[in-house]
Parts: sequence; C-alpha cells; structure tokens
Amino acid sequence: MKSVEDSAVDQAEWDRVKSRLKQEFGESAFKSWLTPITVATVRNGEVELAVPTRFMRDWITTHYAERIRALWNGENPSVRKVTLKVEAARNAALAEVAAKEKHAEKPVAQNSGHVINRMTVPGATSRAASARAATVPAQTFTTPLGADLSAPLDPRYVFENFVVGKPNEFAYAAAKRVAESDQVSFNPLFLYGGVGLGKTHLMHAIAHEIRNRTPERKVVYLSAEKFMYSFVRALRNQDMVSFKEQFRSVHVLMIDEVQFISGKDSTQEEFFHTFNALVDQGRQIVLSADKSPSNLEEIGDRLRSRLQSGLVADLHPTTFELRLGILDAKAEQLGVVVPQKVKEFLAHKITSNVRELEGALNRLVAHAQLVGGALTLETAQDLLQDLLRAHDRRLTMEEIQKRVAEHFKIRVSDMSSARRSRAVARPRQVAMYLSKQLTSRSLPEIGRAFGGRDHTTVMHAVRKVEELVKLDTAFAEDVELLTRMLES
Repeated sequence: MKSVEDSAVDQAEWDRVKSRLKQEFGESAFKSWLTPITVATVRNGEVELAVPTRFMRDWITTHYAERIRALWNGENPSVRKVTLKVEAARNAALAEVAAKEKHAEKPVAQNSGHVINRMTVPGATSRAASARAATVPAQTFTTPLGADLSAPLDPRYVFENFVVGKPNEFAYAAAKRVAESDQVSFNPLFLYGGVGLGKTHLMHAIAHEIRNRTPERKVVYLSAEKFMYSFVRALRNQDMVSFKEQFRSVHVLMIDEVQFISGKDSTQEEFFHTFNALVDQGRQIVLSADKSPSNLEEIGDRLRSRLQSGLVADLHPTTFELRLGILDAKAEQLGVVVPQKVKEFLAHKITSNVRELEGALNRLVAHAQLVGGALTLETAQDLLQDLLRAHDRRLTMEEIQKRVAEHFKIRVSDMSSARRSRAVARPRQVAMYLSKQLTSRSLPEIGRAFGGRDHTTVMHAVRKVEELVKLDTAFAEDVELLTRMLES
C-alpha cells in the first residue's frame, strides 16, 4: 500500500503534467476535457486515471492519453503506460463540489468547461439538506440526475471555427445573437438541416460563448435521447420532483436532435411542460432537428406550435465555394499545406456532408504524415475510393457541361450558345473532349448536345484539347482535375 508521501509525489507529478497540458492545448480544451480527471492509482509504471463518464474516457483516450503518458514519463521515467477508467462515484462527487461552490458563492467560471460542475443537485445544495438526506434510508437513494445530465462540449466547435457562407449565414447570425445577448432574443431558437451541415457545431458554439460571457448562467446541453432517458429513469425511480427541479432551474436549455422524441407521447408531454416553465421564467431554449417543426412526424400539435413560436433557421446544403472554404479552414487548423487542386477535387466530389468532407481531408493528411509522399490528385483518388464510390452516379453530358462551366466560371447555357470568344470557346472544347473520353456518346450526339454543332466541330475540339494538354502545363492540370472529378 502506498504511503501518504508517495501519494503526494504522484499528485505533484500530475499537477505538473496538468500545467503542461493546459499550456499545450489551451484553456478551453483543458477545462472541457482535462479538469475532471483524477489520479486513481500509480503502480508498477502504470498510471490509472479516473473520469466521470464513458464518453470522456473514450475521447481522452483517443486525443490526450498518449500525450499524458509522454509528459508523465518526462516527470517520472518509470511511467510507461496510462489508462483511463470510468468511476461512477466521481459523478456524485463532482456534483457535490459544484453545489458547495455555488453555496459559497464562488465563481462558477473555474469549472465552466464541464456542465456537470455547474448543475444544482437536489439534496446536495447545503449542509442542512445533506443532514436531512442522511435521515432517509439508504435504499431510497438513486444516483443524482444532474450528476451526468449534460454532455461534454467539443472544444473545436466554437464560432471562430465555423465557416460561414450563403447556405448557413442566417442560422449563424441567429446563433450568434442568442449567444451574445443577455436577454432572450428568440424563444426557442430552432435550428434544422441535414446531417453534417453544422447544427451541432452551432449548438456547441452557443454554449461555449454563453459560458465565457456569463459563467454564472447554467447551460445544459444534451440530446433528445438523453432527455428521454433521464425522464424514464426518474419515472422508474419515482423521482420526478428532482427531474423537474433540475430541468426547470437552468438558464439555457439546449436539446439536440429533437426528432428523436417523435412518437414518444409521455416524453413529449413532459418536454412541453418543461418548455412552458422555462419560457414563463424568461429562460432561453435552443433546439435542433433534421427537419423543420412543421415536417416533424408524430409530434403533437401543442408541442409543434411551441417549436414554431420562436425563430426557425435552416442550414441549407453547402455550395462548392463553402466546401472549399471549409477545407481551407481545416487545412489551416491542421497546419498543413494542401494543393488547391486536391481541395477543389474534394469539394466537387463530396457534396452532401461536411463531416465526410473533413474526414476525407483528415485521411489524406494522416496518410501523408504516416506513410510519406505528396498530397496529389492521384493519391486522393486511390485513398478515397470507398468514399467516392458512395457518391458515384451515372455520368451524363449535362453533368460534364455543368462541372466544366463551374470550373471555368461561365454559364452552362454558354455551352450551347453561338458565342465564340476564347473565354467561352475553350471551356466548351474541354467539355466536348471530356464527353468523348468519358461517355459512350457518338460525335454527332455530342455535337447535338452542344447547341446542334456538327460532328467535325467536336473532332476539332478533341484534337485542340489534346494539343494544348501537351503544350500548356496549367491547362493540362485543369483537364486532369476535371477528368478525375468526373470519372471517380
């Protein structure tokens, strides 16, 4: 068994490691992910750390564990391994600490990185309450609902990292207004859009901004599924009073993916009453879903009316320019230089989901760093075959005309027009060349698709492009890029 002196040494080493982690990863990430960690054991060169939830364990293991091991090894060369475990008792302990801090009127900002430290836990807000609770038989106690009520926030999801374009500028502006206003601007703010368009990013950004600006406000962010789970657990444990107190005492309630309570009548009923109670108190509510309130299925009329009573803001599918901007921002965040042609290729090919777009870039960068080699169009095509295949569709001349026109910044109608200026004629020739190379259409058919032109005009265009590819490197790169985008 370890002596008190040995335990003190372990804690001193951990304190120094934490100081280094804070310097390296910044205040926000440190508060969100590293502050809740405690040292469980240090034995035989292995450090075991304790965290309150499985989600935190998995995230820290993936993103921070190796760096913790390296830093601790620098403090103590005998340390060779760092593992993390979930310690359920930590949940209640953290909640009790938060309650004591609030009772003593200490600044909440110290622990603003983790919502559970900011919740008021019924039965633990004062010594008197604790004394009363001690008289209740032990078997009637359940794990405090607020101990793990809120989900951790991703430190990357802040307003500064959100790339704004026409498809999302309205939702972004509404989210900023809610986050920066001390008064309730829109209640509720309802964000909706397809998968991977930025709803969750904006939700996390709102929570981060409110915490930074007014740390005394209680912000709870969780999924609709988690709300339902907490409700069912409270019913099972006959603890609805605590459930209602916790959800109705917050200043900002944020619930993600509201569509998951569709068809859950009892959960909808309780959510409706929670909604009304918070609105009556002038508290802010922010919600998100994959559809607008009017299109949510199996939602009661009363609740649907409430969801539509504030501001409904949608996030539209991304444009090519916005996807390119997202890739630029991601590359800068990763600290890597990605060739423009590769970014354009990804922005053209992966159009439906920003997460997939960023994941594709992550894969390319990781391959270049781990295996070596340059980031090229050929590498991108080879490494992302599975992802690109999912976005495949039958290639048509209309698609070729659209992509070429977009690339050269002309109108699609110019492909069939009588205009003969080089700015229009050259892209038209490229589109004819690609139609010949990438489709099974005959020369006359291609000519008809380009404004009823003769097949000899198509032959001339093909020969011209072949000549220019040999003579002009930049032009050859344009043709190669378009070819890969269209045939991948």
